[in-house]
Amino acid sequence: MHAGRRYSLSEFLIWSRRGIYYLFIVSAVPVLLYKLCGLQWMYIPWAPVTLIGTAAVFIAGFRNNATYARSWEARQIYGAIVNSSRSWGIMAKDFIDKKNPDLQNLRRILIYRHIAWLTALRFQLRQPRKWENVRVQSRYREYAKKYRVAEWDEDLVDIIKPLLSKNELAKIIDAANPAAQIIGLQSEHISQLNSENEIETLKYVEMVTVLKEFYDQQGRNERIKNFPYPRQFASISLFFIHLFIIMTPFGILKEFDNLGVYGIWLTIPFSMIIGWIFLILEGVGESTENPFEGGANDIPITAISRTIEIDLREMIGETDVPLPLQPINNILM
Repeated sequence: MHAGRRYSLSEFLIWSRRGIYYLFIVSAVPVLLYKLCGLQWMYIPWAPVTLIGTAAVFIAGFRNNATYARSWEARQIYGAIVNSSRSWGIMAKDFIDKKNPDLQNLRRILIYRHIAWLTALRFQLRQPRKWENVRVQSRYREYAKKYRVAEWDEDLVDIIKPLLSKNELAKIIDAANPAAQIIGLQSEHISQLNSENEIETLKYVEMVTVLKEFYDQQGRNERIKNFPYPRQFASISLFFIHLFIIMTPFGILKEFDNLGVYGIWLTIPFSMIIGWIFLILEGVGESTENPFEGGANDIPITAISRTIEIDLREMIGETDVPLPLQPINNILM
């Protein structure tokens, strides 16, 4: 997530510079053929170019709306995780029989196990998918050097080892879905506490309800992660925009040629400006459609998880808590 006021124009230009090189070639070739090779029949009436541009901008706008909706839904889900996590912290703190001599340790186990769930979930959401872009396209790889994605550099086992017992770690480490198994461990534990009368039945039911909320929130995140923005819409958006970019210089050749001897050369910069706008629309939509992949526009799930961890540790009286994560070059992950 960009945590500054806005992206600068220079950042956009650097990020899109390969597209600018492409636009220069696409814009210059028709002008050279028209002016220097005498192929003055190489122009297209503006009407068909306008129709294609209308279709391109319509599909690009549709895609950007849809990808923003995916990103906003992901943020809403993590907002719900924050609220449910705080509820879990209160329950872990207050629902266990206060006469239990091991009260503080039981609280700590329930809280630490939840922090382990948050950690496992964010690691799972950062795993790459074939349709994601950050680790594939050069412009995203280059920009990713400006910030740090903890889940790419760290090992899940090393992070959650202090949070779980050895037996619990052994149960979840080879699981296909460690986060889901950790919630299962929570359920087993509070069920045992209920059977031992350490948690009253009504309070136990409330805790189970919160665990169900965690399952629901995890599942909703996994749906966004594992189901991409439909490839057919992404493909036609790309095709339409590039077709429009290629046709634009042919559509304005005659108009600029009518301006005088040197007017024809203005076709190049104006075609590039028009094409750049459409390329940026396409790029912004593409960079928003996968809100967990590790891009600069992602939901800051690492920072949100750290905030929850701080809140929960403080609820059980700990003072040696980690610091909130800070943006690196205005990017918060």
